[in-house]
Amino acid sequence: MNASQYRWCELFLVFFCLPILAYFFRYHLSNWLFPALIILMTVCTFLLLTDPHFKRFRLTSLGQFSTVKKRIFTSFFAGALFSAMLYGLLNQGNWFSFPLNSTTQWLILLIAYPLLSVLPQELIFRSYFFHRYKRILPNKTTRIILSASVFALAHCVYDNWVAIALSFGGGLLFSYTYAHSRSLLVCVLEHSLWGLWIFTLGIGHYLDSGLSF
Repeated sequence: MNASQYRWCELFLVFFCLPILAYFFRYHLSNWLFPALIILMTVCTFLLLTDPHFKRFRLTSLGQFSTVKKRIFTSFFAGALFSAMLYGLLNQGNWFSFPLNSTTQWLILLIAYPLLSVLPQELIFRSYFFHRYKRILPNKTTRIILSASVFALAHCVYDNWVAIALSFGGGLLFSYTYAHSRSLLVCVLEHSLWGLWIFTLGIGHYLDSGLSF
């Protein structure tokens, strides 16, 4: 097996087989999904840091933030306004229910979510994925779409189409941002904005089945 074949096998096993396996055993693994995320992040970080071709500054610098910041904030504020209006019309009873009814948990989420959920996901699905599989996926657009697809597949453990759809849309945004900023921190910022907004608005219950953030 040559290097390219090995990468394809790895991609298939880690990003397709594992999520599908987790879906079928989601109730048995409910207490292990978060530790599994941290373990996978640790392995991916080790592989990146021991790869002489990986540019480590991509993990700690803002990269080309200036080229994407306008799009990030413009799309976020426009999307937040639209989603607030739409969700308020469709489900007024659950509108902003999390911060109103569980204020302490919401405040904890504001700190814990970016560090314990967003950072591991972005390192795995953006930093690791884009670098590790660049050789077998040389086209940037292909990497963006496939990264978003496996990111959505990883959310199948929540067992609802809304979580998968939201994750795919978010995955496209975050992958596009990473491809143009080449910065993990910028992706963490964008992912945190959207994720915290979704939970604050009330849509987060689709992504919170007691399994993980």
